[in-house]
Amino acid sequence: MNWVRKIGVFTLVVLLAACSQEQQPTGPRAAAKIEVGYIELKSQPVPQTLELRGRVVAFATAEVRPQVNGIVRSIAFAEGREVKAGDILYQIDDATFRATVAAAEAAVKKAEAATVSAKTTYERNKALAETKAVSEQTVEDARSTLLQAQASEEAAKADLEIARIDLGNATIRAPIGGMIGVSSVSVGALVTANQTAALATIRQIDPVYVDLVDTSANFLRIREAFETGRLERKQGVPMSAGLTLENGTPYKPKGEVSLADMVVGQTTGTFTVRAKFANPERILIPGMFVSASIELGTLANAFLVPQRAVTRGDDGKATVFIVSADEKAVRTEIDTDGTSGNDWIVTAGIKAGDRLIVDGFQSLSDGLAVTPVLATIDSDGVVEQKLATETAPEAGK
Repeated sequence: MNWVRKIGVFTLVVLLAACSQEQQPTGPRAAAKIEVGYIELKSQPVPQTLELRGRVVAFATAEVRPQVNGIVRSIAFAEGREVKAGDILYQIDDATFRATVAAAEAAVKKAEAATVSAKTTYERNKALAETKAVSEQTVEDARSTLLQAQASEEAAKADLEIARIDLGNATIRAPIGGMIGVSSVSVGALVTANQTAALATIRQIDPVYVDLVDTSANFLRIREAFETGRLERKQGVPMSAGLTLENGTPYKPKGEVSLADMVVGQTTGTFTVRAKFANPERILIPGMFVSASIELGTLANAFLVPQRAVTRGDDGKATVFIVSADEKAVRTEIDTDGTSGNDWIVTAGIKAGDRLIVDGFQSLSDGLAVTPVLATIDSDGVVEQKLATETAPEAGK
């Protein structure tokens, strides 16, 4: 009975093994690969831009202050409107200044008359001295009197000029053209020469400056790119810049970088880049927050890699999957240098002709066999061509 039982157990094991072998897939189904969409990489010159943030600054600012003392008799401008250089802004009571000018003019006439008399006396004594009718001392005294009269005349003329300047300063004019702000005084107010508080402020806002802030580390990176030749730029052509307003609207006129301050803040580690923009429609207002894109140059041999194809690990390093010659997914580390639209700008780690996996890579691992299918990506980064698995019937049906 024992040998019969052993034969039965052996037979059961053999049957189970046979069933197990029949259930395991063989042939094409066992060798099925993951289908992935890929694009072929091509190197190309890629414009390199620098994205910075900053604020709008007036092209010129003038704080209007009185240069003489007096009472404001009239205000000749509308607050918040544009004024031109030389326009009358304030009129200070000038009665005292007119009287001072009249007195100075009279003093000049008196001094001129004294000069004429002294000159006549000197010339007469000089002629008499030739005939020994008067002494040399008399001639010297006459000459001294003439010089004093001429000096007094020059002083009187200077006093007249000062009086006329004060009279002119009683009319306060715009030193520059631009938008004028709120007046800090009203008619009847007493103002003093060179007072601390400005009567009004004029800001020239066409064109305007935009002060942008960048880090010193980024500055060194860009400088190295130029020095090594990786970043190219035409000599003598200023860097252009584009703006984006606070509401996300692009600002149409392009600007150009006018200067870069070569002083790094000791506390912030940043420096200022200034760009100049035309502002004919007065859209840009001093103090407005904007974003700028500065065109630095061109990366000669770079790659545009769709952002969807790039993943980053915990260490922050960027990687992509490349289809190898034996049709396996190979994880490759890349170096990125900013973005262009929906693409990463890649400068190292890949080469022309590589097949970059852009779809179906979510479940991939390094070295996994794949079935590559050519795909295309539109400008929004969406894969337009469907993979074969989306249209082909399931295997075994």
